Amino acid sequence: MLKDNLVMLRNLHGYSQEAIAERIGISRQAYAKWESGATIPDIEKCALLAEVYGTTIDSLIRTEPIEGMGMIPPAPKGKNIWGSVTIGERGQIVIPKGARDRFGLSGGQRLVVLSDENGIALIPDEAFMANMKRAMELMSREIPEA
Repeated sequence: MLKDNLVMLRNLHGYSQEAIAERIGISRQAYAKWESGATIPDIEKCALLAEVYGTTIDSLIRTEPIEGMGMIPPAPKGKNIWGSVTIGERGQIVIPKGARDRFGLSGGQRLVVLSDENGIALIPDEAFMANMKRAMELMSREIPEA
């Protein structure tokens, strides 16, 4: 729900109600009413809030519990939180249906596992290989001498 997301996002970003209110051009009292659920912002103010918090209007107004995680703040713009998975004894995981549908993943499809210091990512093999091919082509081009 919007009021819960406003509280979570404000605290997550370390803003005071007054700071947010100032950034979007309203009084602190008006913002406090949004957080309490007494009133709701108009669509233009929602757009400003989404911009300040780096999310989308859709994510701002929705609250979805994630299994095993409870209520979480909206994902940043362009990012998704699909839920949690459990690693089986042999290392297998089940990718949540929403993520499979969004990325057109199906049984038997190969994924490349990538990582950095923050975690892992799964990339469809076809997309990874196409990107690698482009990178290799760029690297093989000769750079003209000045």
